[in-house]
Formats: sequence, structure tokens, C-alpha cells
Amino acid sequence: MTGVIIIILIGLFLLLVEFLLIPGITVAGVGGVILIAGGITWAYTEYGTTAGHLTLLGTAIASVAVVVLALRSKTWKYFMLNTNVEGSVDGKIDENQVKVGDAGVSVSRLAPMGKARINGILVEAKSMGEFIDQKKEVIVIKIDGSKVIVKLNDKTNE
Repeated sequence: MTGVIIIILIGLFLLLVEFLLIPGITVAGVGGVILIAGGITWAYTEYGTTAGHLTLLGTAIASVAVVVLALRSKTWKYFMLNTNVEGSVDGKIDENQVKVGDAGVSVSRLAPMGKARINGILVEAKSMGEFIDQKKEVIVIKIDGSKVIVKLNDKTNE
């Protein structure tokens, strides 16, 4: 009877892995169902009808208990990453840090969007339709919310 219990417990574990860790129908879920059904069948054929019924009842109770335990909110706390994200999402650029007329350098290619470093601050930059290669000097011509509109500094990049 110990073999039957071990096979059913392994099947329940595989089903739990299927529900919690692996999305979709995978080998773990199919294997779990096969092991549980095999364990119950083994109990009926080797130990008789009474033992088979008791095994079936015990497996049903254990299955419900595992599902209830898995769906409790405290169980998920062990699996969750407990970190806080600090920062803001308003996207506004502080006018004291970046102003119209400030010079900077394109960090990535502006085609027409990309990144630029202006006054030591990495910002999302947009050119006026022209492509600006990486490491070219740019000048801020407008600030539009979270985007800085820039143009190529003609005096230094000729």
C-alpha cells in the first residue's frame, strides 16, 4: 500500500507543479493524472474494492486540500517577489535641468526617436524628421512633456 500512496503523492505534486509553475497542458499535468489514476487502479486490483474505494476517497480529499492550500493568498507570498518599484511615471522633464538652447550628445541614433544625454541627464529625444547618428552634438529646440525635441548642432558637426 506504501507504493500506491507514493505514486498518488507524486501525481498530486506534478499536478501542483502544473497549476502553479508551468502554464498550459504539459508533461507534468498529464503525468500527474496518469500517476493518480494508476495508483487508484493499483489499489483496486491489488488490495480489493474496499481499499480501492478508500484510496479513491483519500485521493479526492487530498486533491481538494492541495487545491485549497495552493489557492490561499498566503501560499502565493512564498512565490512572489517582494520588491517595491521606486520612481515616477509622469514623464515630465524638469525645466530646471533641461532648457531650450541646451546642448547635448545623442546616445543612440535618432531616427527620429532615440536617446540623448543633455546636461548629464538621459532623455528621450526626437529630431525634427532628420536622422542624427550616435555621438553627435544636438541642441534642444523644444520640450514636449517627456520628449525633448532636438536638432543637429550645425556649428560642431559640419
